[in-house]
Amino acid sequence: MEFTLGQLAALLGGKVEGDENQKVNRLDKIQEGSPGGISFLSNAKYEPHLYDTKATAVIVSEDFKASKSFTTTLIRVKDAYSGFTTLLEAYAQFSKMALVGVEEPSFMHESSSFGENGFRGAFSYIGRSCQIGVQVKIHSQVYIGDRVKIGNNTVIHPGVRICSDTVIGANCEIHPGAVIGADGFGFAPQVDGTYKAIPQIGNVILEDEVSIGANTTVDRATMGSTLIKKGAKIDNQVQIAHNVIVGENTVIAAQAGISGSTEIGKNCVIAGKAGIVGHIKIADNTTVGANTGVSKSVREPGQTLFGYMGFDLKNFLKSYSIFKNLDALEKRIKELEKKG
Repeated sequence: MEFTLGQLAALLGGKVEGDENQKVNRLDKIQEGSPGGISFLSNAKYEPHLYDTKATAVIVSEDFKASKSFTTTLIRVKDAYSGFTTLLEAYAQFSKMALVGVEEPSFMHESSSFGENGFRGAFSYIGRSCQIGVQVKIHSQVYIGDRVKIGNNTVIHPGVRICSDTVIGANCEIHPGAVIGADGFGFAPQVDGTYKAIPQIGNVILEDEVSIGANTTVDRATMGSTLIKKGAKIDNQVQIAHNVIVGENTVIAAQAGISGSTEIGKNCVIAGKAGIVGHIKIADNTTVGANTGVSKSVREPGQTLFGYMGFDLKNFLKSYSIFKNLDALEKRIKELEKKG
């Protein structure tokens, strides 16, 4: 992929200081820049690299003033960091959407449909009665079970497993190794101490613009649907159990676990290794800190929970100031007891 500096400046709403017909074909770190590359400068500590970089162009903020001469071409934008982020997003999107066609060997059942400008990678499998939208990218070794629906512009990365009856919206991204729609963890204890599997006959629904991280699992519902609402972003190695509901624009970091039938509100932040028990509700705009355990419903929106088990952050910090000094307090108590 090759673009002129003029094209990139137009994309970023910036201005080229130099030859706008120069072409670039990759993104570089400023300290590793070479001809054909474009980089950015937003942190002052990296400014020395501007004066010896070989990158064709560097994105800088409008108010940047150089202290020495340089040879690279500048693209001035309102904010260099935001501008380069926009460029990264455009580059990533272009790369994802560039693939078109079918690699062989791959399989799609004759009863399934596949939209225009899509991609099916080698060794991918699409089962019966599936409906795949336009510009969907299904990479190699992806398994898609029967009666799956996938919306437009969704990207399914290598090695993903999407089980039967799953519904995935538009503009979603599912990263390598994720499993969507496996059976939920449902077992009924028996009199003799054994467990009997409860059939999991529901499905999973991912609404539009949902991101699922690598090796994350989203279990199908026992009945009804496990639901990940619009704009939710889920990190790698997260476990979401059967019949969970994750609200709009909620983010869940790596190794968090959400137990069955729990409802998480919108715009929540669930940090790494947090654990949430089943059959509770988490209010909108709740933050659950790393390694925090949540054992009961959070009714009031906007709270921050921390600790195990999780409780209000302010109360936790007050308690922490005491229990971190328990050794010293115990010694003082013993000394007082001796004096008494």
